[in-house]
Amino acid sequence: MAFQRISNVRIVGISACVPRNIQDNRNLALLGSEEDISRFINTTGIIKRHTVGDQKICTSDLCFEAAEKLILKLNWNKQDIDCLIFVSQTPDYILPATSCVLHGRLGLSEDCFAMDISLGCSGWVYGLSTVASLLSSGAMKKALLLVGDTVTVTKSPEDKSTYPLFGDAGTATAIEYEPGNEGMLFHTGTDGEKYDNIIIQDGGFRNFFNEDSLKVKEVEPGIFRNNLQSFLNGQNVFIFGITKAPKSIKSLLEKYDIQKDSIDFFVFHQANFLMTEKIRNKIKIESEKVPYSLDEYGNTSSASIPVTIVTRLKNVLEEGKHTILGCGFGVGLSWGTVLFKTENLICPEIIEI
Repeated sequence: MAFQRISNVRIVGISACVPRNIQDNRNLALLGSEEDISRFINTTGIIKRHTVGDQKICTSDLCFEAAEKLILKLNWNKQDIDCLIFVSQTPDYILPATSCVLHGRLGLSEDCFAMDISLGCSGWVYGLSTVASLLSSGAMKKALLLVGDTVTVTKSPEDKSTYPLFGDAGTATAIEYEPGNEGMLFHTGTDGEKYDNIIIQDGGFRNFFNEDSLKVKEVEPGIFRNNLQSFLNGQNVFIFGITKAPKSIKSLLEKYDIQKDSIDFFVFHQANFLMTEKIRNKIKIESEKVPYSLDEYGNTSSASIPVTIVTRLKNVLEEGKHTILGCGFGVGLSWGTVLFKTENLICPEIIEI
């Protein structure tokens, strides 16, 4: 079991940015009849999604706007930022690292640690673990964790098993070194044997882009995609999510002897409503403690936990102290749970570009 207790760090602010373009599943012909659409929305909880559409917007653009707004609200001096971690599976380029691109755009000091992490739905938790570890000794004092995906560009608009589920978003989380702070608790895990349950087959260095990569094929009745568009084994991923997420949460609480009643909010990756409700029921948590953002933003991959915090908990977290548990799970297959506390969290309104 991969447990971590990382002290002397705290989250001081979270911001988020989404594309202005909105797709409404209530008008999506791909889903079929009105009855089919109603069934889909009732099951997934996803009504609308913010997507990049035909705009030339990358994940880095969304994260940049979120970071600029958060830095301004925190009144941070950019030259004091010691670390920038970018977590995404939709980077700007194969190389260089998008963290370096964002470092330059933000105008940070040359004495700044910058690194990319390629993870999806568990990415915010893993990113926090990485940043907190780097800051905990005090060698670094301030860090930006930039997490997001423009996953809709990887979905086939003719694939009703994936296309209506996803939205795009970029987020910024500000973390500071604070001696004596109890910090964060983590549990993380991986099941790499099932890596191909969520996958884009071509375009990497295992399977180069080739003349067949763009050929659209009917892979199931009514589902068309090419090898540069993502495949998701819905049944396997559903079983994975409702099994590993509650187990990870329970393991963390038992390991550190934490009572569920002491936690103010449980913020889960926004995969879909049915999956999250099954996880909530397995852990026996009151619905009031589990916020949802997927009705308005869909499944925003690695950004879904911070997007939910910004859009659903902003007014509560800006004043006073609160304890939050976050759990992300998905592509990899990978999962992670984090427990942290906030105090007067800086949380700007969500940005649209």
